[in-house]
Amino acid sequence: MRTDTICVQSGWKPKKGEPRVLPIYQSTTFKYDNTEEMGRLFDLEDSGYFYTRLQNPTNDCVAAKIAELEGGVAAILTSSGQAANFYAIANICQAGDHIVCSSTLYGGTFNLCAATIKKLGIACTFVDPDAAEEELEQAFLPNTKAVLGESVANPALVVLDIEKFARLAHKHGCPLIIDNTFPTPINCRPFAWGADIVTHSTTKYMDGHAMAVGGCVVDSGNFDWDAWKEKFPGLTTPDETYHGIVYTEKFGKLAYITKMTAQLMRDLGSIPSPMNAFLLNVGLETLALRVPRHCSNAQKAAEFLAAHEKVEFVNFAGLPGDKYYDLAKKYMPKGTCGVISFGLKGGREEAVRFMDSLKLAQIVTHVADARTCVLHPASHTHRQMNDEQLREAGVTPGMIRFSVGIEDPQDIIEDLEQALAQV
Repeated sequence: MRTDTICVQSGWKPKKGEPRVLPIYQSTTFKYDNTEEMGRLFDLEDSGYFYTRLQNPTNDCVAAKIAELEGGVAAILTSSGQAANFYAIANICQAGDHIVCSSTLYGGTFNLCAATIKKLGIACTFVDPDAAEEELEQAFLPNTKAVLGESVANPALVVLDIEKFARLAHKHGCPLIIDNTFPTPINCRPFAWGADIVTHSTTKYMDGHAMAVGGCVVDSGNFDWDAWKEKFPGLTTPDETYHGIVYTEKFGKLAYITKMTAQLMRDLGSIPSPMNAFLLNVGLETLALRVPRHCSNAQKAAEFLAAHEKVEFVNFAGLPGDKYYDLAKKYMPKGTCGVISFGLKGGREEAVRFMDSLKLAQIVTHVADARTCVLHPASHTHRQMNDEQLREAGVTPGMIRFSVGIEDPQDIIEDLEQALAQV
């Protein structure tokens, strides 16, 4: 099926007499007729449901839809986008390992890699995503286990050269993990360009209405874990907590997601509620309709801002002359996303005055839903970073992140215009 049809039809496949709409399996547990049946589930000898912390039919249907949208072999929903990124790393890394990350990662993900996983013994080297391959190669170490980047960085809007990072990652026996939250699979399919694992904060465009926090991890099934067997013992050697199962031998291309379900969800439990998965599915049904509107509205708003005398700079890859215009045309020919970042002449104080003067756009700690919203990254999402880290992340003190919704574009522009008149 084509993308628009997958958004509507994939996932839940009702049989005769079953509900047309995906049911909410709001149950913690599932019944079996005898002890042996349930025992085989605990041993991973049979597939089925027994406890929602590991798997739930509502959640799995939605995960299957996202996997199909991305062109992957399997996916798992998590309770947030942050959980998805953590799980993607923790599923293949342990104390003593090392990862390479783009320095322009979203602030929360930057903190996850720079501070939290560091406490767990996993080291991280941040690299300039625009650096030449020769320079980037210096970041790799013998114990490097993964590379992490964002297809479109939040909020710097750097477009990652996915093929370049895939080449480097694979040369060093590492999977490339791409956070594809901003473009969504409507605009970008990272697996087609060499990425191995994709993550999402489904809280954003996929949900689309700011109703439910969530995340997703999708596996392409393309990375050959056995070719680098010694680097990934969690997948390629016996798991004693499951009677010596070797995931790559028993589950093949499903090894990565099966291990994430059987180990990380079992032990850490960042599972979304079935109700949240249901709401996410409702959002996914209109994803292919909403994303083009976000992009066209953002294009108009970016062009307005770029022409205004009080605006110092505009970051939006849809503008000819933008640093990432050519990369965006290569990886995302239909558009990048509905988010713009820009700065005013006068810096931080002017940015705050402008934001406080907006009427239609609301100041919220959110981005990428149907309503236009605005945020000051240096004061909000990236507040924990020092000045050097802000520069590495592509965030200036006066930068404004403007998430363009699906309202009438002229109303959005008029709101920008009246707020600019106040500075």
